Amino acid sequence: MSQLQERTLQYYRQQQYQPGWFDLLSVMINGMLNNAGERESQAFLRQMGDNLAHRYPLGAIATVADLEVQINQVLARFNWGFVDLQPTETAIVIDHLALPPGDGVMPDRQWRLALGAVLMGLYARWLRVQGGGDNVSLSCEETGESSLRFRYQV
Repeated sequence: MSQLQERTLQYYRQQQYQPGWFDLLSVMINGMLNNAGERESQAFLRQMGDNLAHRYPLGAIATVADLEVQINQVLARFNWGFVDLQPTETAIVIDHLALPPGDGVMPDRQWRLALGAVLMGLYARWLRVQGGGDNVSLSCEETGESSLRFRYQV
């Protein structure tokens, strides 16, 4: 078992699921998808992530390691899992692990994509505030049942 897998299992062991909140979020997301469609819903959820990042700004950051620590501090407040950041020459790869589980009613993939849209807005704003350019793209891909990978790259 990899170190990140062990860290993910340990994270889940320490969490408590709060009935109601994720159920409400699931009902809202399902309603948006049914009424507005996937494209419009994804755009709205990214905007909500951006608003959330504005509400929970990161402090001054000198290194990618500092960025990882500060993101994880905010995610810990939300019980939204944790990130592992991997800088490359041309990108920052953000592996988001231990995503909060859905309510079991909404399809898991749909839930992950909705959370991915919120997280995309969150990460995009935080990276822009830290000096990232508007021309730098942020993409998201599924990497597992409880993880997503974001790539911040020109």
